[in-house]
Amino acid sequence: MKLVIPGGTGHVGGVVARAFTRAGHAVVVLSRTPQPAKWRTLAWDGRSLGAWAREIDGADVVLNLAGYSVDCRYTPANRARILASRLESTRVIGEAIAQCANPPRVWLQASTATIYAHTLGAPHDEEGVIGGDEPYAPDTWRFSIEVATRWERALAEAATPRTRKIALRSAMTMSPTPGSVFAVLSRLARFGLGGPVAGGHQFVSWIHQDDFLAALNFLIARDEIDGAVNVCAPSPLPYTDFMRALRRAWGMPIGLPATAWMLEIAAFVLRTESELVLKSRRVVPGRLLRAGFTFAQPAWPSAVSDLVARFRTRGE
Repeated sequence: MKLVIPGGTGHVGGVVARAFTRAGHAVVVLSRTPQPAKWRTLAWDGRSLGAWAREIDGADVVLNLAGYSVDCRYTPANRARILASRLESTRVIGEAIAQCANPPRVWLQASTATIYAHTLGAPHDEEGVIGGDEPYAPDTWRFSIEVATRWERALAEAATPRTRKIALRSAMTMSPTPGSVFAVLSRLARFGLGGPVAGGHQFVSWIHQDDFLAALNFLIARDEIDGAVNVCAPSPLPYTDFMRALRRAWGMPIGLPATAWMLEIAAFVLRTESELVLKSRRVVPGRLLRAGFTFAQPAWPSAVSDLVARFRTRGE
């Protein structure tokens, strides 16, 4: 296949590009700042048509991962960048596909499991309640849900009748590579800082990188699947249990607890937001399971053992 990945220079894009290149597929990454890689990398600005659009004509798959990083403080300027980068890139990819003589078979569009309401109760499959109306939700949470909702709407509105469209409501992709979210959480755990936060009852949704890649291949092959798909492991678990398993895998017996206000201070110092930890994401892959997808790493304790072993092999 030929796979075009707009915004593919981040962590998840690198995981996908490496795996598909090793499998013998042709990979083209579109980036605002192209860097040498084992696959082709072309320049684009993420909002206007250019020479890059020719790569989409005749491609088999487009996987759009473009968007300004949410690992920042949600200042007015950053909010504008986060929203515009997602809406503009989605719109222009739709325009590029619409003008193709031979459009791609499928357009996989990044979305997020954050779109669902905060819950400690029943898990959300794709029919779950979209968030945003919770009276207790901080403004930052409502902003994230607004971004996800408008992002998916931009995908739905793209006029690409010959291309199947899937919104990937992905949980955190756990990969044993430097700079990944797994590496960041592992650093906390190894220093004994991975204890309960704000009680630790909030749920964490996640997916092992091998299952993320397998899910992409599954969705590419299944012509009957379109629309929103939760891309996550079938076993979300409370933050306390999630971090306890991570600490055990690293051989760290203790995890210092923290209150919500302590986390807010740390997030401010680190120039990020506390939503990643405080919002409960209890999301399950309903459509994948019903379609017959089998997870290689469905449970976190075994998944984290595998990830730590691979991380050690790469070098700590």
